[in-house]
Amino acid sequence: MKIFFLLPVLLLSACAGLPPSIANAPATEVSYQQVSLDPNSFKDVPVRWGGVIIDVDNEEHDSMLQIVAYPLDYTGRPQTQRTGEGRFVVKSPEFLDPAVYAKDKEITIAGVITGDTELTVGKRVIRVPLLSATAIYLWPKLANYNYYSPYYGPYPYYPGYYPLYRGGFYGPFFRW
Repeated sequence: MKIFFLLPVLLLSACAGLPPSIANAPATEVSYQQVSLDPNSFKDVPVRWGGVIIDVDNEEHDSMLQIVAYPLDYTGRPQTQRTGEGRFVVKSPEFLDPAVYAKDKEITIAGVITGDTELTVGKRVIRVPLLSATAIYLWPKLANYNYYSPYYGPYPYYPGYYPLYRGGFYGPFFRW
């Protein structure tokens, strides 16, 4: 009988958490703001950061990703609805195809801080933290919820829920 109570808990716990590729990578709770003030004082510290890709530059032996940092949620996904914190660069020994790691895609990186590097943004030169990647996770694109849904009708999905009654008391797809 107890198994029936434990089964839903186990199933729900499997849905939450970090993706496996970055979950097992060591990381400390060091924020981007702390490191951006003095990246050299945090050398060799493992971190887990995320953001949105700005640029991919493939060199002869490694690839460099330029990323706008965003805070991560409990699943490790960048919270792009919040304000960006700044830029950082990720160095990876793997070839990162610019078609796959395209601009504006969300990414989470587990890596080690190796110092800082210079970037030219417009006509200005800035210093940003440099990470050596140990694990990279490219997030799949989320569905846009501002469109017609075959289950709930057009946005907003009120009143009614598809399994009970389609469109609620006011007929199918009544929009306020």
